[in-house]
Order: sequence, then structure tokens, then C-alpha cells
Amino acid sequence: MERIKIVVDADVLIHFSEVNYLALLPNIFTEYDYVVLSTVYNEIKSVKTTLDKVCQLRKNISVNEFRPTGEMMREYAILTSTYGKGESACMAYCRFTHNVVGSSNLKDIKDYCNENKITYLTTLDFLYYAWQRGKLSEKEVDDAIEELISKNHKVPRTKIKEYTPTAQL
Repeated sequence: MERIKIVVDADVLIHFSEVNYLALLPNIFTEYDYVVLSTVYNEIKSVKTTLDKVCQLRKNISVNEFRPTGEMMREYAILTSTYGKGESACMAYCRFTHNVVGSSNLKDIKDYCNENKITYLTTLDFLYYAWQRGKLSEKEVDDAIEELISKNHKVPRTKIKEYTPTAQL
């Protein structure tokens, strides 16, 4: 049976890179494969080198060519009329493959994912599960949240022990 994939959007990759935890990301849910679609990969110029190294080190994360066909192509075309190419690719891909979206761009993805019964995880969800699974301490996660906020990233100002994740994995 094929493993479920977490299809990661640019914002999560950038957030984890900004706090120097990009190599940790595929270690949070080792029971899943992580996929970065080529559309997203082309958006993350500042993170590509680090991501390439992580892909070499970890067997459960890879960059995959996004070549939609049929209904997925039609859905992608509809989505890109409203949303960015990366978010659109992640949502269309997950809708038709029944995988998980990893994106913090809730303004763009939340309603679509809920309407189409697509599980999604945000940066804070990944950090929450890293803490719950003993990959990061409470202080490391709280410091990462504060660092992201100080760098003007749109993440909720919260302490991780007060956070409720959007999905249970």
C-alpha cells in the first residue's frame, strides 16, 4: 500500500528554513512521505539549496514533477484563477490523490480543503507535533514561533501548549 504524502507548500518550507528546522520537518511524521511539487519548488529560490540537501539526507522527502492530467488539470486551472500556483498545485493534487496539504496560507486553503475533505497541516501544526513527539522542546517551539513573528511571518502568536492543532495525524 502506498504511504500517505504530506504535500508541502512554500510557506511551510520557508518558515522551517527561517528557524533552521528544515531538516527536522520530514522527521516529524516519519510514517508519511513528504512531497514538494515542482510548482512549489520553483517558488522557493532562497530555500532550494537547503531543501536539496535535506532531500539527499532523508528518504521520505522529495521534489516531484507536477504534471496534472484530466480532472486534476481542470481543477488546477480553476484554482490558479484565484490562488497562487503553489497553493493551487498542492490543493488540486491532494484533492485527487487523497493526500495531506502542508500550508499555513489558511486564507487560501482552509475553505477549499474543508469543502473537499482534504486534511491540512499548518506550520504551527508541524511545530506542535514536533513538540508532542519529543523532536523539539516546548521552549524551542515557542522560540521558533516568536522568531517567525519577529521576521513578519503570519503565524498565530501563541504558546505551543495552548495551541490546538487543525488536524489529528
